[in-house]
Amino acid sequence: MLFNSYEFLIFFPAIVALYFATPYKWRWLLLLAGSCYFYMCWKPEYIVLMMVPSFIDYYVAIKMSATPDMARRKKYLWLSLASNLGLLFVFKYFNFFNESFRALFDFLNVPYAVPVVNLLLPVGISFYTFQTLSYTIDVYKGTIQPERHLGKFSLFITFFPQLVAGPIERSSNLLPQLQSLRYKFDADRVTDGLRLMLWGFFKKVVIADRLAASVNLVYNNPGEYYGLQVMLATIFFAFQIFCDFSGYSDIAIGAAKIFGVDLMKNFDKPYSAQSISEFWKRWHISLSTWFKDYVYIPLGGNRAIKWRWYYNLFITFFISGLWHGANWTFVIWGALHGFYLIFAIISRPYKDVLIRLIGLNKRPFALKTLQVMSTFVLVNLGWLFFRANSLSDAMLLLKNMFVFAPLANVFDFIAPGALAINLMLIAILEVAHYLEKDKQFILSLANKPALIRWPAYVAVTLAILYLSTSAGQQFIYFQF
Repeated sequence: MLFNSYEFLIFFPAIVALYFATPYKWRWLLLLAGSCYFYMCWKPEYIVLMMVPSFIDYYVAIKMSATPDMARRKKYLWLSLASNLGLLFVFKYFNFFNESFRALFDFLNVPYAVPVVNLLLPVGISFYTFQTLSYTIDVYKGTIQPERHLGKFSLFITFFPQLVAGPIERSSNLLPQLQSLRYKFDADRVTDGLRLMLWGFFKKVVIADRLAASVNLVYNNPGEYYGLQVMLATIFFAFQIFCDFSGYSDIAIGAAKIFGVDLMKNFDKPYSAQSISEFWKRWHISLSTWFKDYVYIPLGGNRAIKWRWYYNLFITFFISGLWHGANWTFVIWGALHGFYLIFAIISRPYKDVLIRLIGLNKRPFALKTLQVMSTFVLVNLGWLFFRANSLSDAMLLLKNMFVFAPLANVFDFIAPGALAINLMLIAILEVAHYLEKDKQFILSLANKPALIRWPAYVAVTLAILYLSTSAGQQFIYFQF
């Protein structure tokens, strides 16, 4: 079930009404049933693929906590890793590696007879796999105690607001909140949740979906567009993917807030970052911190000799790229960000000297502007690979980007009126970010006078009703 669907507009108010009408001790059961229904609306039988490894994780966590023997605990951990990553490999990566080996063997003129297996990728498999893996790893380390209530543990895995596209929650944050669910109806909290959901829908169906039309035209026809056309489409994609994914996160966080559950913040104005390192502290925070805690630090982090530190960084981002999709474009995207970070570390002393030489250290605003713009350019270069349908398409787009084309050619793929609307929407988004202080723009409206607050709500609602282009368009991150 999509958040931006008519089915959800019926489902969500119904389950909220039932939730506050249900006795505290049975709320977990209502949310579990609702979450299973929410997921089964895509493909009912795939609920089994989610629940079987979850039951294994429930079992191994209890077994791990019952023994102090680390060797036995590790065996149980490997069972969890094998069940979760095994399913992820079969459904998401088998054909990718199979086709890669087929291409290699064909190049070497060696017969290769492994067939293609056509399997539909379960929605959200990468998200709920990482969520349950963090749980078993934390139990293995002894940082948390296992959840012994099977139903509430199942709700931790299936909680519908963040089930299919995050935020990827830690058990230490989400499980305690799902254990009690003793929240009385709080009008202020519900209103805040609805505000966040409204802003999320605006970002998704108004900004992201409108930008998608221009982006798809260029990226699905890479040989037909040049120069500023490719540049503009790539910049549009940067804002499309941000509004699409952060819009989903806002809806998820807002929906959970109505139930009295606080999910972690997932985005924090990433295009204001002054470096790639800062970008990853602001973009998809739940995933970047997951990789930091469960991949980068276990590899040794930065507490190693330099070459090993660089290796740890590169491998972490290489795996992050592969997590995003079974395509070499995602691998290159992840590796590129790993390279950015390594180069930033190596070049830092020279950069500091250069800044002092040209006097930018005495002009903080100019320095910040330059750093934000250069970071945005590097991020957009990465987005080109991320969005391209294939590696060959990416290379063609990269080449065409630097082919001269008359400025008027921009209007060959987007009409002047549509371009003006897109730029206006991006400007509105950036102004909203600029106005944010200690809380999101939409939440800060609660403290504004009614003459400001209500016109803003009406304007956002009307924009959703009249500027949305394609009701029900899938969120980008569902493919991951």
